Amino acid sequence: MNDDLSWMLDSALEIPGALHAVLISADGLLMARTKDFDKDNADRVAAAMSGVQSLSRSLGFFCEGANQQWRQTLVEFDGGWVFLISAGEGAYLGVSASPDVDMADITFRMQQLVGQLGKALTTPPRENLGARS
Repeated sequence: MNDDLSWMLDSALEIPGALHAVLISADGLLMARTKDFDKDNADRVAAAMSGVQSLSRSLGFFCEGANQQWRQTLVEFDGGWVFLISAGEGAYLGVSASPDVDMADITFRMQQLVGQLGKALTTPPRENLGARS
């Protein structure tokens, strides 16, 4: 898990009603989580969301067109919402929220966060140039 990205995910929780956020890989591995969400539950969510995104992608044809691009999956429960969007090549951002969350606010914040995460996920590590002889 990348603790360096956790602080970015915590910013998603600034939206009233947002509960937890996870960043997962396409194969269901946890990459980062918000600080108040325990690792065992985050691992379970990561595995489940991998399956959800896979199933969601397979339904593009249902929208009456070939090559439909998956953008977001939204699942509603009695006690809230789960949002899942692409966060770059092979990564997905999932956020849970209470039933009264402003859906436009949370999806907008998630898109902003994906932009920030994309830069962090693709930036190569810095070399320590001072250590060279």
